[in-house]
Amino acid sequence: MNDQYAVIGNPIGHSKSPLIHAAFAKQTGQALVYSALLAPVDGFAQAVDAFRAAGGRGMNVTIPFKLDAYRYASDLTERAKHAQAVNTLKFEGARVLGDNTDGAGLVRDIEHNLGFNLAGKTVLVMGAGGAARGVLLPLLACKPSALTIANRTPQKALDLAQRFAAHGTVRASDYAGLAGDRYDLIVNATSSSLNEQLPPLPPRLFAPGALAYDLMYGKGLTPFLAFAEANHAQILADGLGMLVEQAAESFYVWRGVRPEAQPVMALLRNAA
Repeated sequence: MNDQYAVIGNPIGHSKSPLIHAAFAKQTGQALVYSALLAPVDGFAQAVDAFRAAGGRGMNVTIPFKLDAYRYASDLTERAKHAQAVNTLKFEGARVLGDNTDGAGLVRDIEHNLGFNLAGKTVLVMGAGGAARGVLLPLLACKPSALTIANRTPQKALDLAQRFAAHGTVRASDYAGLAGDRYDLIVNATSSSLNEQLPPLPPRLFAPGALAYDLMYGKGLTPFLAFAEANHAQILADGLGMLVEQAAESFYVWRGVRPEAQPVMALLRNAA
């Protein structure tokens, strides 16, 4: 009988995870079945318990359950502890490993797929919520020269900067305070693109050769990417690569085999 995996969320019908992991399984010759599981908003633990009881080996976790998964896990990786959220669960008997593969997926897309070396670069992360928390530690592990966190509420950015200060040069700012700065990489980790909005960024933020990365995917040229294009960012990227690479990292956590993400990214682009 094939090993059982799933993605759990609410809503879940839009998830590309079953398609991604089916492609990974075929590519790597791994015998597994991957499904989508809709759970009641107040029924996460019960749904996971039932999945484990039926022989489930692991799960991806999406909105709104990443904090529930963080609390559910009996063991946490360092990156999950720093993110304070879990998107990957691995079941080993009574133990539940909680991991967060989002930041690893972002970094691999940036460095491996886009060919953009983060070492020594200046980085701006927009936003101070869960998406930002999930990517800060992996970004800092790449040794940028400095990383700035910008948020409409500066205190939230400051809290994050202080939490991650031991891992690199990190500062906090509001958006107005960015005026005059230049960045090699700007990551939009806010929810603004969902609403077709743009945080109040000052112009001329992009250094020569800069990369603009929006964690949102499937929205075409988002307001942030349109701003980046108008302000001469050299490389524009949406979050599809991160989506597939974080899934590849989850697959590796579960199976000990790392699939190639680029063919699956091409598959999703062509299906869009």
